[in-house]
Amino acid sequence: MGNWAGRSAAEIADAVRAKRVAPREVVAEHLARIERYDGRIGAFRKVRAQAALAEADEVCSRADLAELPLAGVPVAVKDNLAVRGESTRNGSAATSDAPAAEDHVTVARLRAAGAVVVGLTNVPELCVFGTTDGVYGTARNPWDPSRTAGGSSGGSAAAVAAGLVPMALGNDGMGSLRIPAAHCGLVTLKPGPGVVPAGVDGGYWFGMAEHGPLVTTVQDLRLMLAVLAGTGFGPAARPSPRRIAVALRSPLAGVGVSRPYTTAVRQAAGLLAGAGHRVRRAEPPYPLSLGVTALRHWTAGTSVDTEGLDRALLTRRTRVHAALGRRFVRSVRTGDGRERLRARLTPFFTEHEVLLTPALARRSPQAGPWHERGWLRNVLANTACSPFTPPWNLTGWPAMSVPFGTLPSGAPCAVQLVGRPGTEAVLLDLAAELERLHPWQRTAPDPAC
Repeated sequence: MGNWAGRSAAEIADAVRAKRVAPREVVAEHLARIERYDGRIGAFRKVRAQAALAEADEVCSRADLAELPLAGVPVAVKDNLAVRGESTRNGSAATSDAPAAEDHVTVARLRAAGAVVVGLTNVPELCVFGTTDGVYGTARNPWDPSRTAGGSSGGSAAAVAAGLVPMALGNDGMGSLRIPAAHCGLVTLKPGPGVVPAGVDGGYWFGMAEHGPLVTTVQDLRLMLAVLAGTGFGPAARPSPRRIAVALRSPLAGVGVSRPYTTAVRQAAGLLAGAGHRVRRAEPPYPLSLGVTALRHWTAGTSVDTEGLDRALLTRRTRVHAALGRRFVRSVRTGDGRERLRARLTPFFTEHEVLLTPALARRSPQAGPWHERGWLRNVLANTACSPFTPPWNLTGWPAMSVPFGTLPSGAPCAVQLVGRPGTEAVLLDLAAELERLHPWQRTAPDPAC
């Protein structure tokens, strides 16, 4: 074995293309690590051990091996995206166990680029909540297994943070990439609409949800995003100074922000100012009604997702969420609430190019059977932890979570970068600057400890 587990996707792909290592060896090493550690982490619902090894051999025999951007890279896929030959359970006993006939478009693009799907990762039921637990298991934070990995892409984030795979695919409808990335010390980007194909007519959750990568380095983020989007996201030759607003106040009234997250933002702002960017404090004009707007869209999206399912097989918190959302579906479909929010925030982003905020308001909740607890308790726990993510799904603007510093427990801390529509490349350049100025540890210590 060549100790490939824990290396970046870019390093692995370079070695496979140069034939310094075979895809089977890389995949086998990651499968061995999954077998050793995932019983404690709970990242995967389904591990495709034999199928992944066979697919690794197929990659090795491809005539275009030397051109594949993700040659032989093991990847995990969130269990709400179709993987050919596997069921898509979406964290629920109410969904079908029939195997998918075709890959989701994002999975197909990863495979075409040479990636090998090693498994499907755990999610909360229907990807509704910010803690990943349910009938298929509990995804824990590899940095502190007593804590949840976050949600809803919690299994995908846990898999990468534990070094079980170098990259994973997830999606983000109310923060479902950024929340687990922040908890688990990963870098991620929720792109704007149309950058990565949704794969369904009209998109997910009324177009608020976007697919994206969970990885350990900005280089890997650029690499995977380019494959998903079908276009490059290389660094700017000479990054321009940006006008950056720094905001510490929670967008949701009544939600406090703990000191480690505000400290991280201040320190990140200082580094960016020292690098030549024009940085100043400025709070976006969030409306007092933002919490109500977010709740209406969150519940309405769940209501649509439960259509056609046997609701007796859903957990109580999901049933309550969907029942509340049914009364909002018609008004949410109009898009009026989202348009009003965009109109209110657009002048702020005319004056400032980028917004820097805390990624979260507090550390992740304890890992446990949140799916067995009451609806209100779940909603309050989610809201108290992650008030900073929903506004940017509602507006549809790009936003990313970037590791920055540590919490008193030793778990990762993170900041959020938000940009105007079409500024994904700008956010990636700023994230790369933060990575250079304040490097983060790629993966958690031995998850067995």
